[in-house]
Amino acid sequence: MKSTGIIRRVDELGRVVIPIEIRNQFDIVEKDPIEIYVEGSNIVLKKFAPNCIFCGNSQDLLSYNDKLICKKCANKISALKEK
Repeated sequence: MKSTGIIRRVDELGRVVIPIEIRNQFDIVEKDPIEIYVEGSNIVLKKFAPNCIFCGNSQDLLSYNDKLICKKCANKISALKEK
């Protein structure tokens, strides 16, 4: 992980402002969903990208019953039905 040298304080509501330089670098704009998770002893913020519920791929996604599935997994499922 690369240190930016930027320090922000958490406000009384638990919010932290992401500096504009970092938002621009990662193409984060107002109302974009941000994923928050813990990795070891680090809190990680990541711009949310929808992905396949089976393999995690984020490209060529299809929606089925309000779930996202990539074309590759959809083809594998389709092949199972043919057997």
